[in-house]
Amino acid sequence: MIPFVFRFVRLLNLALPSRRSLILENLALHQQLAVYKRNAKRPRLRPTDRLFWIWLSRCWADWRSIVDIVRPKTVVAWHRQSFRCYWRWNSRRRGQKPGRPRVTPEVRALIRTMKRANPPWGAPRIHGELLKLGFEISERTISRLLPKTRKPTSQSWRVFLANHAGDLVALDFFTVPTLGFRILFVFLVAAHQRRRVVHFNVTSNPTAEWTAQQMRGAFPDDSAPRYLLRDRDGIYGEDFREQVAAMGIKEVLTAARSPWQNPFAERLIGSIRRECLDHVIVLNRRHLRRILKSYVDYYHRARPHLGLGKDAPIPRQVQGPECGKVVAFPEVGGLHHRYERRAA
Repeated sequence: MIPFVFRFVRLLNLALPSRRSLILENLALHQQLAVYKRNAKRPRLRPTDRLFWIWLSRCWADWRSIVDIVRPKTVVAWHRQSFRCYWRWNSRRRGQKPGRPRVTPEVRALIRTMKRANPPWGAPRIHGELLKLGFEISERTISRLLPKTRKPTSQSWRVFLANHAGDLVALDFFTVPTLGFRILFVFLVAAHQRRRVVHFNVTSNPTAEWTAQQMRGAFPDDSAPRYLLRDRDGIYGEDFREQVAAMGIKEVLTAARSPWQNPFAERLIGSIRRECLDHVIVLNRRHLRRILKSYVDYYHRARPHLGLGKDAPIPRQVQGPECGKVVAFPEVGGLHHRYERRAA
């Protein structure tokens, strides 16, 4: 390699004596650049360096033969990138900042709330709802803000139970001691929807036949529900099961010694005990039926329920100050009170 260089320089000295200095300078530069490429890492180029090579590629057709610091395709990529930047700047909206519009925290929270409340919804559905609410936002932005879920979205148990509550009833017995040390049995049928007491009765000798008769009285005509939730008490004998099957009701039995699997009936019985029966002495069956009737009327019309948004099973109207003064009405013999506004 070295003898060839010397012979090439001697030839240049004889052929082009006037350009000797320029040729030697270029040769020295090429030799230093080759050494630099062997020993140094890739240099960092400034934007001005990139603009220089872009300009050079536009005004010199043979620029690829001289570029060594980068590949020719890199210069072409710089040129295309500068072309996109130029037209992005040229087509920007006057008076607005460049880039995507900023999404406010209010909209971000609303998107997450919609997704939690409606698991099957995707970005297109949420985008449509936001457009109806007057929010200007793109569908792609919504998809970017949606929480990432690995498993398929599904409805919550609260939604599932609410959709089936109209076809579910629960029943149970509980005992009440009397003044004469007798035991009375109270039969309750509660609807899951609106926590309503469908039927109740009192007896001192419960049998399967008597219980079947109560079911006929609780659901006359074609008002029978689809499912009936109960425990495995032996009082629900053959007569009861035949009557329930004849009414088109499917029985769902809880596990043995698992009252928590029938929560609505157990909660209703607990409310009756805590709010009524624990404060009175039951004289006889007629007295107990009258007390329960008074409490069930209060339970339906006035008692607020946490599970119903602090409303009663029979919805109550909101009375504003313009309706008059607040007046208290005693319920259940004065154990509870109902409050309404009445004009003076």
